[in-house]
Amino acid sequence: MNLTDTFERTKKASRQLALLTDEQRNAVLRAVADAIEASTDELLAGNAEDLERMDESNPLYDRLKLTPERLRAIASDMRNVAHLPSPLGIETQKRTLANGLRLRRVSVPFGVVGVVYEARPNVTFDVFALCLKSGNACVLKGGRDASASNEKAVEVIKRVLRTMGVCEDVLTLLPATHEATAEMLSAVGYIDVCIPRGGRRLIDFVRDTARVPVIETGAGVVHVYFDRDGDLEKGRRIVCNAKTRRVSVCNALDTLLVHKDRTADLPALLAPMEGKVDFFYNDESRYDTEFMDYKMNVVTVDSLDEALAHIASHGSGHSEAIVTENADAARRFQAEVDAACVYWNAPTSFTDGAQFGLGAEIGISTQKLGPRGPMGLEELTTYKWLIDGDGQVRGKLKIGN
Repeated sequence: MNLTDTFERTKKASRQLALLTDEQRNAVLRAVADAIEASTDELLAGNAEDLERMDESNPLYDRLKLTPERLRAIASDMRNVAHLPSPLGIETQKRTLANGLRLRRVSVPFGVVGVVYEARPNVTFDVFALCLKSGNACVLKGGRDASASNEKAVEVIKRVLRTMGVCEDVLTLLPATHEATAEMLSAVGYIDVCIPRGGRRLIDFVRDTARVPVIETGAGVVHVYFDRDGDLEKGRRIVCNAKTRRVSVCNALDTLLVHKDRTADLPALLAPMEGKVDFFYNDESRYDTEFMDYKMNVVTVDSLDEALAHIASHGSGHSEAIVTENADAARRFQAEVDAACVYWNAPTSFTDGAQFGLGAEIGISTQKLGPRGPMGLEELTTYKWLIDGDGQVRGKLKIGN
């Protein structure tokens, strides 16, 4: 397999995107949103092919499944992206030097964004929306589990692109093969940044293999700490929502830490999940597990210090939360926990680009260099310096006497 020609076409298309105005991009996004709703039967038929090949007990089944409601939500997110201000051409610095040179630092697209992802067909739409709005072309490499769903999604998008006179190569879906992944990760000069979305194994593979720049996203070993001063009713709602809203997503709760003085409240705290969630008590073998299932650790700690130490040892830098009425404890927790999103009296289920007002997300970055947390439009831009002169020249460097 040689995908060089494919990558070259996408790179060329990324330069053509610069000719589109923000309103033209928005018009495309609104048209794709309409097409998603009009093509519901077609998209669900493709998704059904994938669902037939997956066991319903697989934690990824829920991620893979599309419904009319989920498609309407995807279309709504796309319209939300269209309504957001453009992230391009924004001056982030401006100065005039003593020699009269005028400097401006302005936001620009990366160029070509590559995304490797697993059984989540909504990612196809989210990535396209955010990339188009931010002026980036995108190369998508989905998994075999969602191959029919992704192909149908791309067909719908490309029909709109053709109708609106936009080059189809701004969106490229690669074959769902390991060989395609290898070529994508080695596409130096064609792909400007690669973003993996999936489990820890996928993320580690991409980071360790890629020759193109990588932004790590996704894997979350998530904790909620129920403090000695936690409100029981708030805790019940927060813990249940963090665990059960959608167990297969990366912001779902994995380990509940409970202060030793509140263990008597555990039955009441866990009652909303009884019969639905399997609990493991102080099981050290599961401290580093991202369950993505109706399973949860429950760990007793002696103090806030011990809770912080546990998270420092076993957290993945994704999302962590504290339930407490003690403001000093909460502020210390938020200051000391090293994660992209740190909550006080709110569930980790809010770690989501749409919930953060970003329209959608291309991933949730757990790294520190560059973007961190839900990545929206701003995180898909870099910048360049624009320098205006009037014939100034730089003096020669004097060496020696």
